[in-house]
Amino acid sequence: MPPPKDKNADKKYPTGLMWFRRDLRCFDNAALYHALKECRQLHCVFVFDREILDPLVDQGLTADRRVEFILASVAELDAALRALAQDSPAHGLIVRHAVAREAVPALAHELHAQAVFANHDYEPQAVQRDAMVRGALAHQGVSFVTFKDHVVFERDELLTQQGHAYGVFTPYKNAWLKKIDDFYLKPYPVARYAASLAPHPPAAHQALPTLPTLSTLSTLPTLPQLGFRPTNLGSLKIPTGASGGEQLFDEFFERMDRYDASRDFPAVKGPSYLGVHLRFGTVSVRQLAAVAHKLAAKGSDGAAVWLGELIWRDFYAQIIYHFPHAATAAFKSEYDAITWEHGKHAQALFAAWCEGRTGYPLVDAAMAQINQTGYMHNRLRMVVASFLVKDLGIDWRWGERYFAEHLNDFDLASNNGGWQWASSSGCDAQPYFRIFNPVSQSERFDPEGKFIRRYLPQLAGLSDSSIHAPWQASEIELLAAKVELGKTYPKPIVDHAEAREKTLARYAVVKKRQPLPRRA
Repeated sequence: MPPPKDKNADKKYPTGLMWFRRDLRCFDNAALYHALKECRQLHCVFVFDREILDPLVDQGLTADRRVEFILASVAELDAALRALAQDSPAHGLIVRHAVAREAVPALAHELHAQAVFANHDYEPQAVQRDAMVRGALAHQGVSFVTFKDHVVFERDELLTQQGHAYGVFTPYKNAWLKKIDDFYLKPYPVARYAASLAPHPPAAHQALPTLPTLSTLSTLPTLPQLGFRPTNLGSLKIPTGASGGEQLFDEFFERMDRYDASRDFPAVKGPSYLGVHLRFGTVSVRQLAAVAHKLAAKGSDGAAVWLGELIWRDFYAQIIYHFPHAATAAFKSEYDAITWEHGKHAQALFAAWCEGRTGYPLVDAAMAQINQTGYMHNRLRMVVASFLVKDLGIDWRWGERYFAEHLNDFDLASNNGGWQWASSSGCDAQPYFRIFNPVSQSERFDPEGKFIRRYLPQLAGLSDSSIHAPWQASEIELLAAKVELGKTYPKPIVDHAEAREKTLARYAVVKKRQPLPRRA
């Protein structure tokens, strides 16, 4: 009787290394699936990349909720990997606190790996980092094998009939919906190949001056080890890790049908709140899209609208990949000719915006939300961006940078796309003459002032009609509500009507290239 066939005999690589990045889960993970299938033994690593973290520390931005989120999610990932390997404590994550482009090739050499596996990252700096890693590995004779995982469609998978990247969303969305089928939404069966997870060699954590492996200590590195300090992440009760993503999606599933009607009202629990989980890959975008697509096909308007938001995410990812200049400059180059406010006056206006002191309650409440929680409702992101750019005349890049520093779910492609949309300089952006009125936006989307009262309690005593524009309230009402404009709450720092006219003049350098507004 012949001996049983060795399941590993036909595998391409004796030893491999899985590099986790924006994919902190061990289910439906493209790179992990292929790595387990192709390697007899697979080690797993996560790098706290000093090229990302050290600049934050140097700028004094050491209270970063995202670092805490990653720490908690990495701990859960380590436990999940060990559970996949039948709870063997020797299987889990190797952790490095180093420059990733140097640490990963060094670790591959240390482990005698023949291949490193990772999922694609589309941001310009990440593309450059991966190119350097690929070169360093090639010099060692090691393959660098990467896969699509962060989006449903990537790079050149959706192109126009002329073979170009889409620059307008609606045709992109139509192409996305036409192409999507079960193949693109099918999950990767990672657990089926978990036997390839390798125990760590005794010296695997000793060759570099780095943090030890989690499986060695069974504890995470501390925030001080990374140069950071605790935030209010715990008190905000933001669910972390893959379990947190699953919890939030289960909750959202119950209200997804109503998403189209509830998504624009910041005082209503309408959004999925999955942004940070999509950012760090603690959920699978394929699974989310599969559920939404299925419900939309059955006639759910809410699911169809939410699926559209996931398609926007794909759209912006392919924009930043094909047009990397948009990361630092206007997508439409003619908009770089605009002259923005500058000097001390601009700095004062920007500080008032950052600190929620504009005198426009919805804007100030939204800024209080991001400053206190690291989250901002999507409707409010549009409102405050429009206000900064088109009421205050501040360069959109200032606001983009502030969001990048403060948003838990910061994603370069989506953040950049949103800011360029608001400033009219991006692909498929709102027309330059579309300028949100912060008062009418407040009256429409927070009609009872519930959101404003939550974040600006000093205005809680005002009536529902007056809370949107306190400067228009009577002296008697202000007195009764204990609101003293200029003291307990600021007066408006600009007049919206006047600011609108200045913006139209500011955009005159490009308006000849834009369609003129139709008169009602």
